This record gives sequence, structure tokens and C-alpha cells, in this order.
Amino acid sequence: MKIGILTGGGDCPGLNPAIRSVVYRASDYGDEVIGFEEGWKGLIEDKKRPLTIKDVEEIINYGGTILYTSRTNPFKEEKGPEKVVETLKKNNVDALIAIGGDDTLSVALKLHKMGVKVVGVPKTMDNDLSETDYTFGFFTSVEVAVDALNRLRDTARSHKRIIVLEVMGREAGWVALYTGIAGGADWILIPEEKPDYDKMCAHLKKKFDEKGYALVVVSEGIEIPLEATTEVDEFGHTLLQKRGVHEYVANVISQKLGISTRSAIIGHIQRGGPPTVFDRILATMVGVKAVDMLHEGDFGKMVALSGNRAIAIPLERAVQKQKLVDEEWIKFMRIFEK
Repeated sequence: MKIGILTGGGDCPGLNPAIRSVVYRASDYGDEVIGFEEGWKGLIEDKKRPLTIKDVEEIINYGGTILYTSRTNPFKEEKGPEKVVETLKKNNVDALIAIGGDDTLSVALKLHKMGVKVVGVPKTMDNDLSETDYTFGFFTSVEVAVDALNRLRDTARSHKRIIVLEVMGREAGWVALYTGIAGGADWILIPEEKPDYDKMCAHLKKKFDEKGYALVVVSEGIEIPLEATTEVDEFGHTLLQKRGVHEYVANVISQKLGISTRSAIIGHIQRGGPPTVFDRILATMVGVKAVDMLHEGDFGKMVALSGNRAIAIPLERAVQKQKLVDEEWIKFMRIFEK
């Protein structure tokens, strides 16, 4: 079998271990692997490279993706889907593995309905894909954010300030939730809840009076009463980096409490660097399972993590809704706001 593989959407730690495991597992079957560069763009423009064990054996600890990535949506390009199919036929690709988040997997589902033999591998730092317990990239992202929060605690304590840390999370607050709990933040703001700034500030004042500083973790996608940028990517997502959420929240705190308040955003630092051990193992598991699924004829499905097992679930189920922070997790989060 000749297997095509691509990585689409934003990069995150774990992509290279996933690519590596696909190549290793494919070798067990005697398969040939060809990598398409820059996500779906590589299939539209026929940008490719062969992948052998020699090419991937040392990339397990590398961040990013050796295949590069982009947010190209072939269904927004003139004859994009037709070009994708044509490239696959031209290169004699029997089946495709698409590694990405909900946008990449939504494209994979549409192509599957056009007859392309495809299996999806989920990746997202936001951990917002339904039907899977976790996605690789998430825990590395949280580790980076917690490290940043630990460092901000030192300076907040030294200067007797309140500091707001903005982390990634467009519509799901999992990164902020885990970061805030693991890092001991005094308040956490997530997109699933409308911010109650009066309640937040009352609590921050109490904590500041007790210990001389306070820390807030906020998701980039929380509701703020400002006009968001009208700039969007090819999948219609607003470019959140221009909203200035951390600055807005810091200003609210400063104005309400009259306490010196600073803000920070780690942004793309969360995307880079070596993946954690957990993300390396998870990425390796799902990569191996993806190849097995191709040989079992499980097309139009996505690899999902269920407990400690990699399983196959329909792509349609995987992309029909996002996995958001539910009420049970919100109650758990509030336990530590005392």
C-alpha cells in the first residue's frame, strides 16, 4: 500500500512523533509513505517528499512538523477538491492519513464522501475534539503555560501585583482550566462562562490582601465587550491574537481595585518545543493505529483515545460538535477559588 500523510492547521508538539510512528508501522506492512507538505496545500500543488525510517527516526523529540503545515482549505480554492483527488491519483496513493484539528478533519470527511480513502488523526492543543479523551499537544501546551504561571508568580509576589496570563483556547477552556488548577491561579476565565468581573475582583482583592499578589488565567476566546477583528482565516475563524483579552482583563482589575496589574500572553510559545512524554506516547499510539485502520479498511474514521486504548470512531461523530468544559468541571474549578 502507498500511504499519503499530511499535517494541517496550527502546529503543536506531537506532530513529528505521530509522523514517525506512521512510517515505522507502515514498514511492518511493507508500505511506502509519501508526505504532502503544508497540509492540504501540498495536495493541491503536488508538493511532496518520500518518508523512510531514516528520515524520521530522530524526530520524536522535535516540536513542529517536518511536513510543514498551513490552514489551506481546498474547498475554498478553485477546483481544490478535484486537485486533491488528482494529486492522489497521480502519485498512486492508495490511502491518506490526515493529521489535524476539526478543520482538517472536516475536510477529510468531505473528501471521504467523494471517495477518498482517508483516516483522521486528531491533534489540537485546545483538546476540544469530541469523541476522544485527549489529543496530543494539549499536555505539552499546559506544561508550558504552567511554567509561565510559576515564573509570573515570582514577579507578582516581588512587586505586590496582580498578573493576568492569557493562554490559547478559542471556544473551549481546557488549557486555561488545567493551567489554572495545576499552577494554583486565584481565578480562571474560560469561554464557556460569561465573565463575572465584580465577583472576580472581589475574590482577587481578598487574595491580594491575604498574600500581597494574585494570579489570573484567561482563555483567549472569552467574551469581552469589544469589537473583535473582522480578519478571519480560510475556515472563517476570527484572528484572536488581535483582541487583546489579557490587556482588557488587566484593565478591568486595575480600574475596579486600584491595584497595580500587569498582563502577559505566551501565544505561540505554547506551540513549540519538545513534546512531553505523554504526548510522545499518545502521538505514537494514534499513528500506529491509523496505519492499522487503513489495512482494516476503516476509512472515513478517526483515531480516538478511550482510556488507554486507541480506537476507531466515525469522522462524522468526531467533527459534529466541540468538546467544551462542562458544568462538572466548572464546579471542580471553583473548589480552589477560596
